[in-house]
Amino acid sequence: MKIGVPKEIKNHEYRVGMTPAAVREVVARGHEVWIETQAGEGIGMDDTAYATAGARIAANAVDVFDRAELIVKVKEPQAVERARLRPHHTLFTYLHLAPDPEQTNDLIKSGATCIAYETVTSANGGLPLLAPMSEVAGRMSIQAGATALEKTHGGLGLLLSGVPGVEAGKVVILGGGVVGTNAATVAVGIGAQVTVIDKSVDALRRLSAQFGGRVQTVYSTQHAIETHLRDADLVIGGVLIPGAAAPKLITRAMLGLMRKGAVIVDVAIDQGGCCETSHATTHADPVYVVEGVVHYCVANMPGGVPRTSTFALNNVTLPFILQLADHGAVAAMRADPHLLAGLNVARGMVTNRGVTDALGLVYHDPHAVLANLPAAA
Repeated sequence: MKIGVPKEIKNHEYRVGMTPAAVREVVARGHEVWIETQAGEGIGMDDTAYATAGARIAANAVDVFDRAELIVKVKEPQAVERARLRPHHTLFTYLHLAPDPEQTNDLIKSGATCIAYETVTSANGGLPLLAPMSEVAGRMSIQAGATALEKTHGGLGLLLSGVPGVEAGKVVILGGGVVGTNAATVAVGIGAQVTVIDKSVDALRRLSAQFGGRVQTVYSTQHAIETHLRDADLVIGGVLIPGAAAPKLITRAMLGLMRKGAVIVDVAIDQGGCCETSHATTHADPVYVVEGVVHYCVANMPGGVPRTSTFALNNVTLPFILQLADHGAVAAMRADPHLLAGLNVARGMVTNRGVTDALGLVYHDPHAVLANLPAAA
């Protein structure tokens, strides 16, 4: 299998699809890896490190796409990258298609087989390729929120931890999953007051057992959200419906309940955001203000810590990369229903129910689509 790893070109995205260690594992199995020159610079890995691991260095992205059968990336392909995709390509990366009709339409037109990290499943019902980036984003959300709370960034001018004699800030976390748990870990660690709101009683029980009295757990209702928004200094949006658009738990009207200078960090922005007034921002220009409330909606938060993020991601993607390389995409997905769950688009057909529901497209059963694909695909 010829595997291509292009340099990421999304705004301030420094992660890379494969580390030198991952390249070495793949090459040892007899596969070719073509990596675009300087693709690993953002994680401190130069072309020499990749060449030593057995990779071949491509002069540019065009060369990578022309040579490769399997394209391994981190973020969703940008328009210029989508134009390079062909029916013989298998794309393996984060896609987040539900809020992105333009990308979805381009992938449909490309004819490529597109497998999304964020919908690959595990035997225990988890999302193993999303989890490490959710861990990173959850922890970063408190760091980002604390910065946005500084007066120079438009915030209240509040130190989340407080100081002796001054009350700590209040953090309200919507969603008690991986993002919420990791956000709570950091928020508790710096001494903030923390409330987690979730509609899963099992999740609330888990959080209560994990944090004890250091975290208040609240069952999610509209009334509960409104109540806790009133005195929140920092709100973390960490809700997730796999593959689907995030529910809008905070409406524009609710912003009027919040303090001027309070901050919302919408980690769910990759799936459209859980706040009605959220729109994607970048690391270059991360915040904006609506109704006096600071919004931080960076769509690739883990890209701000690319070394940690890339190594964490490769730890979980490498086994699947090896499956795809060793057996080909069709055979690998036929053998592994969890990898098949990652299939979002194939030969012009959309195979993820959350995406078709969000975008009003025709749903195609992935098993039926797979049955009609050539074994070598």
